[in-house]
Amino acid sequence: MTAIVDYDAGNLKSVEKALTYLGEEAVITRDCGEILSADRVILPGVGAFGDAMDKLSQYKMDEVLYQVVEKNIPLLGICLGLQLLFESSQESPEVRGLGILKGKILRIPETSGLKIPHMGWNSLNIREGGRLFDGVRQGEYVYFVHSYYLSADNEMVVAATTEYGVTIHAAVEAGNVYACQFHPEKSSETGLKILKNFVEKTGCGN
Repeated sequence: MTAIVDYDAGNLKSVEKALTYLGEEAVITRDCGEILSADRVILPGVGAFGDAMDKLSQYKMDEVLYQVVEKNIPLLGICLGLQLLFESSQESPEVRGLGILKGKILRIPETSGLKIPHMGWNSLNIREGGRLFDGVRQGEYVYFVHSYYLSADNEMVVAATTEYGVTIHAAVEAGNVYACQFHPEKSSETGLKILKNFVEKTGCGN
């Protein structure tokens, strides 16, 4: 069973629907016991960094997520969920992120001919060996909606990048922690393959 963390962020239902389509039991929850007993956990989200951290704290989901990592339960951050895993964001400079991974979230620089937010399909430069991208072809397109991007401190954890005026760390894998800046649940067959990989290739015995 996959637990989808409920902290009043948008896009939870579309993630649940994609998992159900793949035959995976999924539950949207903020119940600590339910999350910690799940086979894997997903932290989706759209919205503002500061507001999201406030909600995580209010519902004590920040504490639960630290326990998820400590218990080695596979965790997948999606879009804002990826950003929250890191230390800070220029969107809310006064707010500390979860700091589960080292790095910062920066504003996509103004570039002639490119609109912000970065919205729509863009291709991935996939690094070899990533579990999320097993069987996914180099250069596949996925769906992005964001104005801020990840700059990870340790490039060894970066599983895929994309280009949009700057090199964006589009996905990371570090131990039991996985994250995508793009929306796999909105990325057609490629996105479903990535979610399927998370369900089937992470966790005990994998």
